[in-house]
Amino acid sequence: MKILSSTSRIIFSLTLLLAVACEPKKEKAADDHRWWKEAIVYQVYPRSFKDSDGDGIGDLKGIISKLDYIKSLGVTAVWLNPIYSSPNDDNGYDISDYRNIMKDFGTMEDFDALVKGMHERGIKVIMDVVVNHSSDEHEWFKQSRSSRTNPYRNYYHWWNADKGKPAYRYSLFDVNHDAWKYDSISDAYYLHYFSRKQPDLNWENPKLRQEIYDMMKFWAEKGIDGYRLDAFQFAAKDTLFPEFPKEFEKDFVKYYAMQGNLHGYLQEMNKEVFSKYDVMSVAEGAGKTFEDAHNLVDADRSELNMAYAFDGVDIAKPEGYSLLKFKNTFSKWDSAFAAKGWISIFLANHDQARMVTRFGNDKPEFRDASSKMLSTFIMTMRGTPYYYNGDELGMTNIRFDKIEDYRDVPTHNEYLYQKKNGGDLNKLLERLKFDCRDNGRTPFQWDRTANAGFTTGTAWIKVNPNYTTINEAAQEKDANSCLNYFRKLTELRKNNVALVYGKYTLLDKGNEKIYAYTREDNGEKFLIVLNFSDSNANAAVSVDANTKAVLFNYNEAPVIANKDSITLRPYEAVVYKF
Repeated sequence: MKILSSTSRIIFSLTLLLAVACEPKKEKAADDHRWWKEAIVYQVYPRSFKDSDGDGIGDLKGIISKLDYIKSLGVTAVWLNPIYSSPNDDNGYDISDYRNIMKDFGTMEDFDALVKGMHERGIKVIMDVVVNHSSDEHEWFKQSRSSRTNPYRNYYHWWNADKGKPAYRYSLFDVNHDAWKYDSISDAYYLHYFSRKQPDLNWENPKLRQEIYDMMKFWAEKGIDGYRLDAFQFAAKDTLFPEFPKEFEKDFVKYYAMQGNLHGYLQEMNKEVFSKYDVMSVAEGAGKTFEDAHNLVDADRSELNMAYAFDGVDIAKPEGYSLLKFKNTFSKWDSAFAAKGWISIFLANHDQARMVTRFGNDKPEFRDASSKMLSTFIMTMRGTPYYYNGDELGMTNIRFDKIEDYRDVPTHNEYLYQKKNGGDLNKLLERLKFDCRDNGRTPFQWDRTANAGFTTGTAWIKVNPNYTTINEAAQEKDANSCLNYFRKLTELRKNNVALVYGKYTLLDKGNEKIYAYTREDNGEKFLIVLNFSDSNANAAVSVDANTKAVLFNYNEAPVIANKDSITLRPYEAVVYKF
């Protein structure tokens, strides 16, 4: 090796330093860019999206027939609610065979065609994975309940009756609110946080965990692009089942979520499944604190990609909600994940009533504007947006008058519980008109024909009568419709990285009607101003006549008369770019 002189070494070092200094530097944000952060996720509820065979139930072929429509929305990923074999006690969230397709929805060949069709259109496929519980008709449970010595016994949580009755556990869906169900076959109780037909799986059993990882790999090999883990924050339990304080069910998440070795199971799942494929992962629920959420999603922990928290959607109440609380909640979540981790942004899903009814105003004179305003919020916040099918049309709650019209198992069980215990049934029915999740599950409103073009048969749940005026066909023809406004939003987000990764800053914090904030990244800055009220409202934000409004939900942008404030009309939304 040739030895350099001192002078040569100095020259060499300076040359090296200069080369490093002149080398183009990656932006810090770009180092952490991921497809799932930039995704726009569109949730399809298969049972209610499109029926291809006239049996009144949406199916995979129906979705396939509408893939060009989904692509036209500008979304980049589709989250499918469960399509696995199921006796359908809870609309597919009670799975009897994780490796087969529910007959109502079609065949595995249909599924393969669906994935192929989505991928050809540049759309990712996210599967719902329901592994906190299975169906009681799953072969595992049939074996488990057959005897105390069956090899599958420990796939579930059992409490032998000779030990006495187990400590009370609250069930979200049970007609008696009791999560322990006595089973005479082996003289024991089994645990079900949800319905009696949804026994909880025992994640403390390594054999059970391996079965689930193998199942998840089965779907990854079929080409899916991600997993949404249903109710997974409840999966780990304290198997000693100690007594909980009286009335703990009023804050049951505190006692049910993030228990035991949940993080260990997720790290194991990551190692066994997520790390082997280019997939995204998100779990329903994010625990009780920001620390809980970070422990789920911080990259250095190798668990999940993003948090899916309910603090925001839980704000809406029949009597209304405080915009100040709304702003504070979303701002806190943004602040907690500004430097590390990632979150999701959503206002509706299959477990919620319709977005415009809960957070906007579905009266005819306000529905259009408030729906667009809410969509603007979702598409301009930091985090991965999740958008529920039908909200792009501004679909509304159906507001059933009779309990018989509802199909939701927990709704019927709660009605029976209240009836048995002398509850106010009329009050319950009024509340259901606002928040029952069946309001969000009515068939997609495609056109003005019978059953909104959803089916040629009798729909599994009634179609909202307003389909004659609120439907996709009509909105396609209207350049100012909710549908076409949504397409503008997705295009804006995809074309401006600042709306994905940019810094979020809340403005006019104390304003009870206006939600205003900026998003900025690498010299690119947006100002978003939203009126959440049904009257004119002033926003204390700085704009001038030269500030460009790149998107607005009225026919024209607000008139700027004062550089220190602007007046927005009812439910008006405007996006400015500086």
